[in-house]
Amino acid sequence: MKVLVATDGSEASWTAVRLAGALAWPAGSLVRVVSVVDAGTALFGGPWPTAALVQADEIQAGLRAVADRALRDAAAALARPGIEVETTLLEGRPAIAVVDEADRIGADLIIAGSRGHGTLETMLLGSVTAELLDQARIPVMVARRLIAQRAVLAWDGSEGAEAAARIVESWPAFRSIPVRVVTVLASAAPWWAASSDPGAPTMIPAILDAIDAERDERRAQNVAMTERLRAAGLAAEGVVRDGDPAGQLIDAATADLADLIVMGTHGRSGLARLALGSVARNVVTHAPCTVLVVRAPAAPEETAGRP
Repeated sequence: MKVLVATDGSEASWTAVRLAGALAWPAGSLVRVVSVVDAGTALFGGPWPTAALVQADEIQAGLRAVADRALRDAAAALARPGIEVETTLLEGRPAIAVVDEADRIGADLIIAGSRGHGTLETMLLGSVTAELLDQARIPVMVARRLIAQRAVLAWDGSEGAEAAARIVESWPAFRSIPVRVVTVLASAAPWWAASSDPGAPTMIPAILDAIDAERDERRAQNVAMTERLRAAGLAAEGVVRDGDPAGQLIDAATADLADLIVMGTHGRSGLARLALGSVARNVVTHAPCTVLVVRAPAAPEETAGRP
């Protein structure tokens, strides 16, 4: 397995490093720690545009020194038998450089820190991490806890959720931790909302039957996934909640004292690469715990023309 850990020496990125060190990786895994230094014209967009024009070399040297120190500290913290640890100093726009390096080495996961520090600040997302989530084609773990001892799997039967479930099933990091499978019954109106008169007496029985059938199906999906994880050897329990999906996932993780939420998302194609789905974005922005975001497999038309 190949894991890429992004660090800039900050407290938030140190959380990512410590979490990477606490998770169980298969023997022979590669953990590559990267730090990125803005180069060339990127310096002019920083907090020192005037100085950068005159003292670019000095600023670059200072940034490299900080990055080198962060890489050395991270490598020392991550060193353990059976795991290969490498460090790489990159140049360019941080999120793009990290994603491109992950693509280059065929990484299975990116781990990055959130920018928050306090009780409320933990529920904020730094701009680099947000861009990573939008740009990366592989799972991204936004670290807010130093450990992962209890997990919540968001399950709705979608392709993204299935991709997340496969990771929970197969990665050694989940072998020894209990997993709560959470399905949220959102109070959204399906086909009948388009009816010219959904409140008509003749429509009400059909509407109620459709709602009940959908809710029964979602409950059955939750039971099936819980049993599937148990069959794979995991300690899994299922729970079904009502309400806003993002809010209910966060509440479930809080109630269960979970350190980690694992969820899938449907990427949207665009001029960049992909944009994060709204539920995933709300969870990763507001959850006080670590969130692992897993993309649904891209459709062929979304990957056409990519390097």
